[in-house]
Amino acid sequence: MKIAFVGKGGSGKTTLSSLFIRHLAAEGAPVVAVDADINQHLGAALGLDESEAAALPAMGEHLRLIKDYLRGSNPRIASADTMIKTTPPGEGSRLLRVQEDNPVYDACARPVELDGGTVRLMVTGPFTDADLGVACYHSKTGAVELCLNHLVDGPGEYVVVDMTAGSDSFASGMFTRFDMTFLVAEPTRKGVSVYRQYKEYARDFGVALRVVGNKVQGPDDLDFLRAEVGDDLLVTVGHSDWVRAMEKGRPPRFAALEESNRLALRTLREAADATYERRDREQYTRQMVHFHLKNAQSWGNERTGADLAAQVDPGFVLGESVTAGA
Repeated sequence: MKIAFVGKGGSGKTTLSSLFIRHLAAEGAPVVAVDADINQHLGAALGLDESEAAALPAMGEHLRLIKDYLRGSNPRIASADTMIKTTPPGEGSRLLRVQEDNPVYDACARPVELDGGTVRLMVTGPFTDADLGVACYHSKTGAVELCLNHLVDGPGEYVVVDMTAGSDSFASGMFTRFDMTFLVAEPTRKGVSVYRQYKEYARDFGVALRVVGNKVQGPDDLDFLRAEVGDDLLVTVGHSDWVRAMEKGRPPRFAALEESNRLALRTLREAADATYERRDREQYTRQMVHFHLKNAQSWGNERTGADLAAQVDPGFVLGESVTAGA
């Protein structure tokens, strides 16, 4: 299951995504965690110290390797130079699976030991001073989008992505790559403003969107969120002494997380799992192709000097039954 956590800056998006990752690991589920936020804090939220987090390999620095591996023997892709972030897989492409070893994971993923198990952590890498004025953050997240386009996952397997804050995620087609998007919202006007933007785009593309109310302190906060987001409100999370300890770098055992918050995390997993039976693999592939053709026409063809529309394999549908290319 591919799951995104989104929300405005300061909403608690990274904290909740890290709690969800810990919850999955504690239940023995295989997890690939991806930090795609412009502010790279997921590693720290999963317990890494500053030096460990800084040593994580940036996916963007291994983009050539990722492209070379994923294109495999696909005859429609002449070289890695003609691959862009939206390039879809086709016959002969190599695909990624959650539970496997491959050169992409070897280069870009690192195991993180949690008290409930081990997860693979991948990061886009920080937005550095060298990027200022010459690059946008989507040059970093392009590697994530390319991997998601080539990812095959089944029930009980999880890819959890901590997305960049605000509505910036809609600058590419990556927001359509998820089975479930959890929008973390505080009970304030600013807290629900991002929800309204997401809701509009989600409706247009059939994106499953549920709201997680965070920092909810009482009935008034709950009533406010219900009035603003209606039935999209899935669950709420309140104060957590466990989270306060985690933020100080001294988290207790995850089993000590408050019962109400453990129930909330269980609800998140149940909601994500329920989307599996509703997967429309043909629509998923069509959306991938839609954004690829859009990017090809607007900038990709000119930048690569190739007709990127020719990369589309009209008979290919991404699904669990697809086998990877040589």
